[in-house]
Amino acid sequence: MNFSMTEHGFKGTTNFGTIDISANDEHGFRPYQLLVSSIAVCSGGMLRNILEKMRMPATHISIDVKEIDRNEEIANRVEKIHLHFIIEGESIKEDQLPRVFELTRKNCSMLQSVLPAIEIVETYEVVQ
Repeated sequence: MNFSMTEHGFKGTTNFGTIDISANDEHGFRPYQLLVSSIAVCSGGMLRNILEKMRMPATHISIDVKEIDRNEEIANRVEKIHLHFIIEGESIKEDQLPRVFELTRKNCSMLQSVLPAIEIVETYEVVQ
């Protein structure tokens, strides 16, 4: 991974491709958006894997970021993220989801990297 300064921010180069990052929405992804995206998608991928291992495969998972609390007094630091998971699947057992989310939280590297500095709230609904 490599990052180079541009007129409006930075361009990141990875094995997959390039990404524009800027404090201005018009010129790229904002750094806090990348942080939240990493946590959301890591959690979603781990959730998918755990559901499959528990023989409750999801046919679709979507993640809505319901809330991002930032502290303007301390460098606009991200202090809370609320992720809402919408899980679709015929064999999803709702009574097992608290354990599924416990395992998801424990095994998501991005989430573990920011706890306890950032409060992560996870809610969910199941669509059969």
